[in-house]
Amino acid sequence: MVKRITQSLRRPKMKSVNQPPGTVTYVGRKESGETSLEVIDYNKENYERHISSSTEDAFKFEAEDRITWFNIDGLSNTAEIEKLGKYYDLHPLIIEDIVNTTQRPKIDEYEDYLFIVAKMLYHQDDKLVNEHISFVLGKDYVLTFQEAGGDVFDGVRGRLEKAYGRIRTNGSDYLVFALLDAIVDHYFLVVDELSEKVEKLEEQLFESQPSDDITYEIQDLKRAILRVRRAVFPLKEVISRFQNLENDLIKTRTKNYINDLHDHILQVSENIDLYREMAWGLMDMYMTTISNKMNEVMKVLTIMASIFIPLTFIAGIYGMNFEYIPELQWEYSYFVLWGVMIVIFLLMIYYFKRKKWL
Repeated sequence: MVKRITQSLRRPKMKSVNQPPGTVTYVGRKESGETSLEVIDYNKENYERHISSSTEDAFKFEAEDRITWFNIDGLSNTAEIEKLGKYYDLHPLIIEDIVNTTQRPKIDEYEDYLFIVAKMLYHQDDKLVNEHISFVLGKDYVLTFQEAGGDVFDGVRGRLEKAYGRIRTNGSDYLVFALLDAIVDHYFLVVDELSEKVEKLEEQLFESQPSDDITYEIQDLKRAILRVRRAVFPLKEVISRFQNLENDLIKTRTKNYINDLHDHILQVSENIDLYREMAWGLMDMYMTTISNKMNEVMKVLTIMASIFIPLTFIAGIYGMNFEYIPELQWEYSYFVLWGVMIVIFLLMIYYFKRKKWL
């Protein structure tokens, strides 16, 4: 059990020291995989989707009447990332942050584009995945850089393919909103999962015999909540700033949707705070339950000892076997002694009940 918890603490190593700013060094999971490119090019009437292993395929999509979404999976191949960054004239610090998966969520404003970093949370094979993702919002394009394959954007892809809703009639700013909205929607799913775990542990605590591993489960839950909190709370600041930006890339009609997105992230953060407090209280509840059970046991043992102390005292006197104890020669002394002991027992039970100790 201890080994399992120790493994859950492992995180990607931080940025290497003694490197100048703008140095592109991948920091993340070894299983990031090879870089692959997904291109979705669309407008109101047309839709195209391409999959490629070379980022150079992104260079041919330059139609001004279309919006192009370039989704790059895998960040370990920094040469391909740098090549794409050079084509779109991205600042070296942006490329550095794209491949550094320990970078906290943020938003940076440049002359021709916006750069956004977020954390994508979702469950995969019953495990919580915390994936680094970066966005570059341009006039007619959106770049997304994902740490590994698998994401929460299937709903957005489906709406683009089927021209469902307003996504095909709006610009690249609305596409970024839709992608961030998909991320926040999955935050709700993750928080709901945490809620179920909190309720399950509460039920176990009130059982007569809670599991011996419940303390480890509480610690795992607290760890998971902190992990989710580290992803959600910085993104709340990012969306708040995104909401208030005065930039030509963000249309006025899109800002209304961003306002709604901000309300959603606030709701998620409030729920996380609630479950965080509940999780912290679970350990106190467990210790209180254990203490109450111990008190019940000690109360029963104390009562039993109190009852037998006077009986032992009487038995001790008559166990001394002195020759001149007068009761020893009396025919009914044995039965009288038993009667006295039973009366004492009943009187003490009555006294304990009257004092509400029983």
